[in-house]
Amino acid sequence: MVRKIKRKRSGHSSSQGPGGGMLQQLQSLQEDMLKAQDEIAEMTFEASVGGGVVTVLVDGERRVRSLTIDPDVLDPDDVEMLQDMVIAAVNQGLEQIDQATAERMSDVTGGVDIPDIGLG
Repeated sequence: MVRKIKRKRSGHSSSQGPGGGMLQQLQSLQEDMLKAQDEIAEMTFEASVGGGVVTVLVDGERRVRSLTIDPDVLDPDDVEMLQDMVIAAVNQGLEQIDQATAERMSDVTGGVDIPDIGLG
């Protein structure tokens, strides 16, 4: 005796087909993520070290837009200190971008961690 097994429908309308609703959700998520990336690219981040001795302005595309150094700290005998402060300021600015990006993407994804989405 052969029995036919009826499959339950997944609840999707015939116009979407199986997974159609999920595809739309993924497309919407992708659009939201691209919008968030564009918003971050338009932002600027300022970092300052040494009590304002070195200040850097970076944009959301990870480009240094300005670098300000207090001329009173220029010491030809201690170039390494200035170099260290410039590096620290730039790194702080980049960390601000990373933090803003993570927060914005968390808002978009509802806190779900999506690995390898190419934000770095």
